[in-house]
Amino acid sequence: MPHQRIAKLLSSELGDMESAAASKGRETVFSAVIPAAEGNGPRFLLEGEGETRFLRMNSNSYLGMSLNADVMAAGEEAVRTYGAGPGAVRFISGTWAPHIELERRLADFHGRDSAMIFSSAYAAMMGILPPLITPETAVISDELNHNCIINALRLARPGEKKVYPHLDLGQLEAHLKEAAKSCRRAIIVSDGIFSMRGDHAPLAGIMELARRYDDAFAENVLVVVDDSHGVGAFGVSGRGCEEYSGCEADILLATLGKAIGVNGGYVVADRSLTDYLREKSPFYVYSNPITPGEAAAATRSLEILDSPRGLALLDHLRAMTARFEAGLSGRGFETIPGEHPIVPLMTRDTDRTLALVRHLRSRGILATAIHYPVVPRGDEEIRFQISADHTEADIDLVLDALEGALAES
Repeated sequence: MPHQRIAKLLSSELGDMESAAASKGRETVFSAVIPAAEGNGPRFLLEGEGETRFLRMNSNSYLGMSLNADVMAAGEEAVRTYGAGPGAVRFISGTWAPHIELERRLADFHGRDSAMIFSSAYAAMMGILPPLITPETAVISDELNHNCIINALRLARPGEKKVYPHLDLGQLEAHLKEAAKSCRRAIIVSDGIFSMRGDHAPLAGIMELARRYDDAFAENVLVVVDDSHGVGAFGVSGRGCEEYSGCEADILLATLGKAIGVNGGYVVADRSLTDYLREKSPFYVYSNPITPGEAAAATRSLEILDSPRGLALLDHLRAMTARFEAGLSGRGFETIPGEHPIVPLMTRDTDRTLALVRHLRSRGILATAIHYPVVPRGDEEIRFQISADHTEADIDLVLDALEGALAES
């Protein structure tokens, strides 16, 4: 059936986005991995780039688990045992032993009663918030929360939606006071680590406010935290913002696709909550889980993280992050200091951001330009992400390339 008219409209909209530098552009296609050697971390070949070897500074695989031989072997063994895919959703044809083992391991790792896995962390957030939100629920959200939270709230349509300035506990408290006048339930939702900046939520303060105002709501105040960038990359043992802050959220959500190095998302909470969500969350009930191979690989990754080997990886990750932050500051670049391996180089200008990223790519370094509409105008940045795969030589290579860009400008 012809569709020329709508195709013309869509092409025009895409053209407008490109003209405004608001499009994501062509995706990079990886064609091969070159293992770490001679003091350097892994390098990557790209489709269309010949034999040029690229250093990735934009990967969420903070611990290098996606290339870990033991993790890959665990996934391969499970594929041979259970097959390549789950075959159907869990309530129709049952579940697989690796899914149950992974959920048990996640619950233990976070000190919770129960865990449930989803196809992705995005699906997890979309799947848990709407079932917990009623017309008499107020949701209070940090203004820099991830897109998955924003869209989950659009889907849920709470009785009241309140947004507080980034990390502003005073305004969060004001919203709680106001919501208590008309709502029976309140849900405070926040990222743990904010993905564009690498800063973290003041979780201890959030939990203190939630407990202080809990009696004002007939159906309690719940705190939901998405710590997808925190788990495996933040805290002494990699348990994320909860470990760093010394307290627990009511519901913790995270991903298996970043520091864990595999795929999927999960939720840990009291069993009464997960039992309810297994019945009511459409993104769980009606969507296939991750494959048994992915579940087994994720379990092996967690075992490594929760061991002396994992602590050593975290120590190295922190050392490389500190080296890179110090190098940026010493060369006059603006950054947002912190302990998390997301290290933003604040450019404050789209054209400058894109020019720096092109300069780095021409020198075999992959970094991502973050600009409007992903962030507000004036908050443009290059988001660098440090990995335990990186070496001192890798970090210095990037710093030298950035210094060279300054000299040329």
